Amino acid sequence: MRYKLGDFVRFVDEKLEGYVTKIIDEQMIGVTVEDDFEIPVLASKVTYVHGHGAQSHDEEYIPQAKPTGEFKSKGVHIAVVADVKAQALVHLYLVNETSYQLLASVTAQQQKDNKGEFAGVIEPSGVAKVYSAKLSDLQLWPKLIFQVLFYTKQNKPSVTPLNVSQQFKAKDFAGAKKMVPFIKQQGWMIQLDEPELIIDAEKLKESFFKPAEEKTQIVAKPVSELDLHIEKLRDDYQFLGSSEILNIQTDHFKKALDAAIVHQMPDITFIHGTGNGILKHELHKLLSKHPKVQTFMDARKEKFGYGATKVVLK
Repeated sequence: MRYKLGDFVRFVDEKLEGYVTKIIDEQMIGVTVEDDFEIPVLASKVTYVHGHGAQSHDEEYIPQAKPTGEFKSKGVHIAVVADVKAQALVHLYLVNETSYQLLASVTAQQQKDNKGEFAGVIEPSGVAKVYSAKLSDLQLWPKLIFQVLFYTKQNKPSVTPLNVSQQFKAKDFAGAKKMVPFIKQQGWMIQLDEPELIIDAEKLKESFFKPAEEKTQIVAKPVSELDLHIEKLRDDYQFLGSSEILNIQTDHFKKALDAAIVHQMPDITFIHGTGNGILKHELHKLLSKHPKVQTFMDARKEKFGYGATKVVLK
């Protein structure tokens, strides 16, 4: 296949251009155009756009940080980062925060077939892009097998090679994004060489006998205007169904309302948007039955339109 995910191409027979977001087979690719619509097209019917060649995309330079004086033996991560140009795509990087030189390979396993995706050396404080795919096709991703050998010329204890199989699921993207070291972009990070969990039996026993007041959770004071749009609450909202989204939004609403009551706030505003009105209807239903709610109304229309509800508390 001549093209790779993320290549910028122009249609030969139409006035369209976009990014390659799917490799369908040896002849067909999917190209996502400006309106985020993916069009299947023969690879022979598109051409590279000048200045967006495959070489510049495939061999992007990622500067490496200089290793510090302290020898680090842990810190091998997978980082999942959105493409800066084609947001439908994500790239998987192996991030080496250790002081070891890594000899790494990545294999894609689908059913009984195995396909090598990457093999190479990753220097200390280095990064290598090892796989690319559409995030919306997560359920179609193959199992990825990461194999890593650790090498150093210094006198250090031997490290057991890593052999990790990772079948990515939506829950892997449930946490907040972090700034990925060396890449300087936000992404999800998964550590492959997690240290073993050591349970301190004495501390565990002590926790069972703590006074009740020590176990009481402190309820944080909520903000006066809480945005319930799902993209503000979860980074993995692309993978969530409509009923799951509604449950998450109402759960945040209930916790914030309870916290506002605990802190004796006079009122709190919930931004729910207009949309299809389902969330607004659900919130109003819950508010109408709440004993601590004095009244509720559309919040300042000049600011929110009809997309927010102000709740006045007793």
